[in-house]
Amino acid sequence: MLRFLRPLAGGLLLALGLGRAGHAQALSAADKAVFKPKFIKQQLLKATRWQLAHPKHQATDWTNGAFYSGVFAAYQATKSRLILDSLLAMSERTHWQPDRRYDHADDIVICQTYLNLYRLKKDRRMLAPTLAVVEKFRTVPGPEVQKNGIAWWWCDALFMGPPVLVKMGLMENKPEYLALNDTLYQQTYRRLFNHQEHLFARDASYLWNAAGEGKKESNGQRIFWSRGNGWVMGGLVQILQELPANHPSRPFYLSLFKEMSARLLLLQQPDGLWRSSLLDPAAYPGGETSGSGFDTYAMAWGLNNGILDRATFLPAVQKAWVALSKVVSPEGRVGWVQPIGADPRRDFSADSWEVYGTGAFLLAGSEVLKLTR
Repeated sequence: MLRFLRPLAGGLLLALGLGRAGHAQALSAADKAVFKPKFIKQQLLKATRWQLAHPKHQATDWTNGAFYSGVFAAYQATKSRLILDSLLAMSERTHWQPDRRYDHADDIVICQTYLNLYRLKKDRRMLAPTLAVVEKFRTVPGPEVQKNGIAWWWCDALFMGPPVLVKMGLMENKPEYLALNDTLYQQTYRRLFNHQEHLFARDASYLWNAAGEGKKESNGQRIFWSRGNGWVMGGLVQILQELPANHPSRPFYLSLFKEMSARLLLLQQPDGLWRSSLLDPAAYPGGETSGSGFDTYAMAWGLNNGILDRATFLPAVQKAWVALSKVVSPEGRVGWVQPIGADPRRDFSADSWEVYGTGAFLLAGSEVLKLTR
């Protein structure tokens, strides 16, 4: 797996013919302006305020789980009391409860935000419902496994569920939660990860059989969904920023993060964004914000933590942030977001928005801001 990384990175630099210095010279004055800390913070605040003023789903829905993860990151970046108060008010309205299905990763993603807030306030009342649902998930077999054979049968789940188990396991000193996460993650990895393309299929319906038969794009390539793989990248960040350096399972997650980063680097399009379908970009001419936002977030985090090579990945992150900055309307709406779905789609535009798209943008901006320091 790790042998794959060096030729990819080196090949990209040769193809581009530039490193960090060359790319910096290519930035226009307008492009350089979007990297000023003041501008980034303004963008984070503007997008957060607009999205909070335009709610779309119940607070505990998976869409908002991703959104509020970004909102918390925006709070960390800006220290805005308005943002913190909004997070606390939302959590009080939900009574710190997850959604209704205890064994479905979508329904516990909101718990990421509860756990982040608990770390600030140290109020056990904030923690109790999440602890209860995680313990039930660990001990009581649920319908997801009975129906699908594994709990996390779709790749999006790798953003939704693992950070909750890892955070809770470390916060409460419960190694059984970390072990459970490793087991479930490996099940999803073995089922959905493609070692030739270094990407995740969205679910088993996108796998090909031994004869090479299965769902294909117009160019004959396998279907690898941008946002689905973006979910995985975002989840890997949230796992890696929690696990101690000496944790025995950390090398697996770190290796997977590097492998997918290197592959996604080559799939970024000239405008800085990724397409809904990663291997058939010509059939999806418009960039898509939610997948691109999560990829930018992950790569910027990798740079900030010394995991990804700066000369190789910084140009990609810079190009992506310039593009993402352009999808935010003057009032703060994050556009070009693919609607809810499970596969690549074309039915969206500059006016298309969803809360998870804003969440991805906020996560990306919070990490790009650190690159400016």
